[in-house]
Amino acid sequence: MKTLLLVRHAKSDWDAGVFSDFERPLNERGKKDAPAMAARLFEKKIPIDGILASSAKRAAKTAKAFAGVYGLEKEKISFLAGLYLPAAATFYPVIESAPDDWDHLAVFSHNNGITDFANELTNARIDNIPTCGIFAVKVYTDSWKDFREARKEFWFFDSPKSPRH
Repeated sequence: MKTLLLVRHAKSDWDAGVFSDFERPLNERGKKDAPAMAARLFEKKIPIDGILASSAKRAAKTAKAFAGVYGLEKEKISFLAGLYLPAAATFYPVIESAPDDWDHLAVFSHNNGITDFANELTNARIDNIPTCGIFAVKVYTDSWKDFREARKEFWFFDSPKSPRH
């Protein structure tokens, strides 16, 4: 069995004065939420073996915050332009390309694609994965290349505004 964490980037700064959406940084709340959410998962002993993330600044910074809390080496993080504002279908080949020694994969991306993709995976439905929200799925396979056809089960949802348990 494998686990998949779908993580929407943390809150971004719309007033940063940057020239492109791709370069938009995290705002102060996002800079706090990303390591806080990573720490929340880490404290619950929810593992992450590897990260695939959008190369857009706000998603990359969110992924790096999680990697820092988990102590992941640079080789365990890949930044992919294809995860920037993706369609739901984009996620399948990305996940299918993950190394099989990563049993616990975290994918960092953007709405609407990440919410649309989450809603395709199991019977659980969510209207919107909020910034720094995490939608977790158990995947019954030994190989990521079989992800699309593997049985999947909703595991949990968490976000910065969710009550702590």
